[in-house]
Amino acid sequence: MPKPYPEEFRQDVVRVARNRGPGVTVEQVAADFGVHAMTLWKWMRRADIDDGTTPGTTSQESAELREARRRIKLLEQENEVLRRAAAYLSQAHLPGKGSTRS
Repeated sequence: MPKPYPEEFRQDVVRVARNRGPGVTVEQVAADFGVHAMTLWKWMRRADIDDGTTPGTTSQESAELREARRRIKLLEQENEVLRRAAAYLSQAHLPGKGSTRS
């Protein structure tokens, strides 16, 4: 699912929100850019985590975890195929299997 806003746009909006003047609310900044205020708050929280000012899992770490989980799932599927193939081949070579002798 594609993200509705490009990363560069998000960074620009967060930068404007952080550097807003006195009396300017985050809600006003969000409205000026056409995003929901809660969306901007989430972007700011994510930026704080990515900048290291707030503890949490960074965007890069999340992407790495996602990729690692995808790779683990693929390897588990490959392992299952190999396990089934080995079981099938070991059954095919048993004496008495597959022979039509009476």
